[in-house]
Amino acid sequence: MNLLLLERADLLPDGTARLTGRRLRHALEVLRAVDGDVLRVGLIGGPVGTAEVLRVADEELVLRPCLDAPPPPRPAIDLLLAIPRPKALRKVLPAAASLGVDRIALVNAARVEKSYFASRVLEPDALRELLVLGLEQARDTRMPEVLIRERFRPFVEEELDALWPQTRRLVADPSASAAPSRDSRRLLLAIGPEGGWVPFEIDLLVSRGFEPFTLGPRTLRVEVAVAYALGALRGP
Repeated sequence: MNLLLLERADLLPDGTARLTGRRLRHALEVLRAVDGDVLRVGLIGGPVGTAEVLRVADEELVLRPCLDAPPPPRPAIDLLLAIPRPKALRKVLPAAASLGVDRIALVNAARVEKSYFASRVLEPDALRELLVLGLEQARDTRMPEVLIRERFRPFVEEELDALWPQTRRLVADPSASAAPSRDSRRLLLAIGPEGGWVPFEIDLLVSRGFEPFTLGPRTLRVEVAVAYALGALRGP
């Protein structure tokens, strides 16, 4: 955890913040915070800064935050992801949040197990916890929006253009020859399941303006492919 993230509910009228639970345990066990220490903090959806430790005890951590700086810039990339195995999704979501993805659409595909949509990872509290882990790592505060869609074709045909107007679109396809490239436009990156998109899905995405690209000759796990592609496209 490189940043203690504060919720607006943590902020009190006297200008202090009180933390409990996982954040308190981290301050006690990892940071070994004591009265007078200064910690890096950020407000979810807001600025970042520092906070003086006023009191640390077994039941709460009392801070006086000074939030005076913007969070890091974002690369203007969104992710359209065929939902992977829950174990892989637990790695993908923090990675996407730490790399500054603004919106993540988790969609069905022909080679996606339908049981994945019943996973506890998709419960709101579990999703939020994983995204927060990524934000803490990157010292960011802006929570990605997550969409979950169990019907691939209606989503692509009926919702996609409204959600991503005037956006460059790329789809990972092992049969493509071009490497991923970046320009100044907002980017929507589509990555399929480990078995890959089926031809119908590639054709449908291409018909909606997606440009196929390759990540190279190696077969990659979804969590590796997502991190590799985002790293290649997000810029310096």
